[in-house]
Amino acid sequence: MKDVILKVNNLKVYFRDSDYVVKAVDGVSFELERGKNLGIVGESGSGKSITSLSIIGLLPSKKAVIENGEILYCSDNSCVQLNGLDEKTYTTYRGNKISMIFQEPMTSLNPSMKCGKQVSEAILLHRTQNKDEAKQITLELFKRVKLPEPERIYNSYPHQLSGGQIQRIMIAMAISCNPDILIADEPTTALDVTVQKEVIALLKEIQKEYNMSVIFISHDLGVIKEISNDVAVMYKGKIVEYGSVDKIFNHAEHPYTKGLIACRPPLNYKMDRLPIISDFMDNRGLDLRSYVAQHKIAYPDKMEKLEPIIKIKNLSTWYPKKKNWIGKVQSYTKALNKVSFEVGKGECLGLVGESGCGKSTLSKTIMRLVDPIEGEIIFKGDNIINYNKKELRELRKSLQIIFQDPYSSLNPRLTVGYSISEPMKVHGIYTDNKKIKEKTIELMETVGLQANQYDRYPHEFSGGQRQRIVIARTLAVEPEFIICDECVSALDVSVQAQIVNLLMDLQQKFDLSYIFISHDMAVVQFISDRIMVMKDGGILERGPAKSIIQSPEQEYTRRLISAIPT
Repeated sequence: MKDVILKVNNLKVYFRDSDYVVKAVDGVSFELERGKNLGIVGESGSGKSITSLSIIGLLPSKKAVIENGEILYCSDNSCVQLNGLDEKTYTTYRGNKISMIFQEPMTSLNPSMKCGKQVSEAILLHRTQNKDEAKQITLELFKRVKLPEPERIYNSYPHQLSGGQIQRIMIAMAISCNPDILIADEPTTALDVTVQKEVIALLKEIQKEYNMSVIFISHDLGVIKEISNDVAVMYKGKIVEYGSVDKIFNHAEHPYTKGLIACRPPLNYKMDRLPIISDFMDNRGLDLRSYVAQHKIAYPDKMEKLEPIIKIKNLSTWYPKKKNWIGKVQSYTKALNKVSFEVGKGECLGLVGESGCGKSTLSKTIMRLVDPIEGEIIFKGDNIINYNKKELRELRKSLQIIFQDPYSSLNPRLTVGYSISEPMKVHGIYTDNKKIKEKTIELMETVGLQANQYDRYPHEFSGGQRQRIVIARTLAVEPEFIICDECVSALDVSVQAQIVNLLMDLQQKFDLSYIFISHDMAVVQFISDRIMVMKDGGILERGPAKSIIQSPEQEYTRRLISAIPT
């Protein structure tokens, strides 16, 4: 007989405005057994997070309404309907019986409060009134989630810790009251694959120790497979497929599920483009094997034949680490230390490594957004290290960068048409306003946007669409060399596939050269001709994509590859 701890029956959550109704969750039903793990997977906007917020009672009260259905918490042969409880009564369940880890660890903690105090607050609310006892429990929890130097981290502010450490603090906070149910909402999305693997292993260990039931939410089926017993696939507010991990991964029936599985880049072979969700939704009889056979290609062998467009020689960038009382720097963090490499014209060089290895510092230094302490950056035969402001401004036409976060890369007060056309005006590429608008619309259509979206604002677009806008703006000045700095890391795997395909198409169309930076070896392998592996500010390993993936020399590289959820 099933020991069910949570039942969700025909849940409907609607967002109402004066003009329209959005059915965010539309008739969702499932059960969660004690000690088991349910994975909920789907793209952004599919209703995953709204379902979890409904369970824990944190829906935005002014807009979201539970139209129908019931959420039942069951214990000792009796069930309590959570939806409909007053806030005071709900508080006795939230954090105590049902706890949650949120997606973005950096925004989940109060930046002005020390981490230890924030965890202690939950313990003081539900477990003890003694502050010393609460601190001791917090330190024990920090040890339990394998945080180094628990006392130091207790007295640290969030900005002083890494993303992986903050996520461990969030896990400690979530299990501080020994909850029966833990909801983990995209807890590994913003993390390196190696840290992601550690966090998943930690959650599985804690689940087993406390016999917790876990709802694990993700857009990545590879991650879901690592941790779940059963899987619910959500699409447009509904569960379109439900079953065991084996059934979902080996005998998927719904075309949406097949598309989610297929759009993850393969590690053991090369393709000219990735399948996307619409391939399966538009052609419901599409078979993945036949798609792979049609698009499988040989690994490129052109790196030795290309003329270098950029050469990096002994590049070093250091940041002040410690100063004395008069402000003199006594020690440095060597973010980049004597890095040298070349990128050929028309080549894509992949750059991988964990957070803090120096990838982003390298990209900012090449762009001259950060000044190096030594070295040379030779772009098309000129050393740009000593360029003045006027020369750097002219250089920006040829040398561009796409940043990780499409949300903060666009001014929310400007229409997308204005944002894309602005670089053309700044650099004087076109002077006629009619020609500028025509070119802007042409760029929008090139990256898969519509002309009628010209006057819309960034908040009216999804994350994937915003990244397309950023790419269109980058292309506006007709660059020859683009640095893609984690530009697909924050996107759903399905949207990620679309953007990677787009970047490859643009590379062919405009003969672009890329440095493609990511912590995900699978994505880098798919798009790159060669791969460089960075660690501690230096280049640890480099070579053709095939040799780095299939026969890496360094243990660190092997660890990066083994951490990829497949």
